[in-house]
Formats: sequence, structure tokens, C-alpha cells
Amino acid sequence: MITITPADLVQRVRDSRKTTIVASVWEPGMGASLTRFLTEHIPNAQFCDTSLALAGIPSSQEGRNPLPDPLQLQRWFVKMGVNAESPVVVYDYGKGFLAARAWWILKWAGVPDVRILDGGIDGWRRAGLPVVGGPGNFPATSTLRPHIGQLPTATLEDVKAHQGILVDCRERSRYSGQKESLDLKAGHIPGAVNLPSLDLLHEDYTFKSPEEIRAKFAEIGVTSGENVIVYSGSGLHSAQMIATMHHAGLPGAALFVGGWSQWSADRSNPVQRVD
Repeated sequence: MITITPADLVQRVRDSRKTTIVASVWEPGMGASLTRFLTEHIPNAQFCDTSLALAGIPSSQEGRNPLPDPLQLQRWFVKMGVNAESPVVVYDYGKGFLAARAWWILKWAGVPDVRILDGGIDGWRRAGLPVVGGPGNFPATSTLRPHIGQLPTATLEDVKAHQGILVDCRERSRYSGQKESLDLKAGHIPGAVNLPSLDLLHEDYTFKSPEEIRAKFAEIGVTSGENVIVYSGSGLHSAQMIATMHHAGLPGAALFVGGWSQWSADRSNPVQRVD
């Protein structure tokens, strides 16, 4: 199980069962992410600045959201109070991309039990549950060190040599090359098939059922996660897609972390578009 409902989470808190709640936040502007958290968050939540905690330094060689290094993660494990005794529940303030990034990075770094709050803070509010302001509680003592590599990744070279299924999970307009506002070129990696990650969620950004998700993947020829590489612009939509695959019982897909941002930055890499 990789998701938890607001009702189940609030019951865990009321029963005093150990739970580390993490708000994965990214807002443009200096200090804007922390301001958003201080303005409103789920009670007992810890702040996680997605850009500082869950990504390395962006570059054309590594992409917009490269993997964080272990020392960087260790500092944030301490700030968030990540420990072996408490399941971690992550949420965000939008469409689930940042929560999925937190889920994927923490699992990749060896945190054993990480769950996504289904529907994020909006789902929490829809359930009639309160939000609070202020800095939040002091974190628990962190007892875990990052043990990276616990989920599969793919490099640029792996993608070029890949003989299996390559899935582009951006929206169709970016895949087709009709629109691109973030990266240097429009289009997709030649040979990739398209399945937008948001097609696997309901309109309120909760996860569709495992059966519905498996049916969507079957339409593009994916019946397991083996020999599948997933990419997006910079590892957010793709983290969401891999989370849905685990939710649907299709683990094993590798995440091309550099994604389209890394691929399109090299002029020698071919680009495919849909007329």
C-alpha cells in the first residue's frame, strides 16, 4: 500500500500511532515555500522544501531536478525527523507531483514505509479536517541514514540503449511537440509512447483503482514494470507515474531522472514530434 486516506491518517494521529507527516512544498520565489507551509499545513506536519531536499543542482548535463546527494538527504532526514519506527506520509498542495517526488526519493533512499496522502491537502480539507499555521512541531529524532539506490533509475545512456518500452508521461501537447515552455526543445524521445500521469488520477487528484490503472497501461503494451523506463520533463510526472504503477501492482520500472530536460539540452539527441 502506497496511499493513505485522510480518514486513516487522522485516525493514526488520534490513536497516537507514530507517524511522520511531511509537506513537500515548492513555490517560486525566495522563501515562498516556507511561507506557504507556515500559512497552512496539516497538524503535526514537517516542512520539506522540495527543491532543496529532493533534488541536486540543476544543469544541462543532469537535467532540471537531478538526484540529491546522500549528505543533502541526511540533513533533511534530521530536519523532518525521518526514522525507522514511524511510517512517513507525504502530501503536497497541488496535483500530487511533489508528493510523488518525495515518495520516490525517500523510497530510493531506503526509507521502508512511505505513503502518499491521497488527494493531498485539498483532500484533507474535503474530509472536513483542520489545517493550522505556524512552524509546526519539533521533529522526532532521526534514526535513518540514506541508503540510496533502492528504486531503479536510468541514465541517458541507458535510454539510448533501451530495447523495452519507454513511456513519456507528460501531457500530450508536450509529447507531441505542440507546446514547450520549460525545456529547450519541443517533442519527445524517439520511440517513446505517451501516457500522461494525470490520466491515472481522478479529477480531484486521488489515485484511480489498481484495475483502472492497469487497464490504462495495457493500452500502451505495459503489463508489468519490468523492462520499462519512464520519463517526464524533470522527474516529477514520472515519479507520479511510478507511484501509480506501485499502487497498481506494477513495480520495477526505472525512472530516467534527467528526463526531457536532459535529453533536449544536447543538440545531438534526436527529437520526434507528432504532426
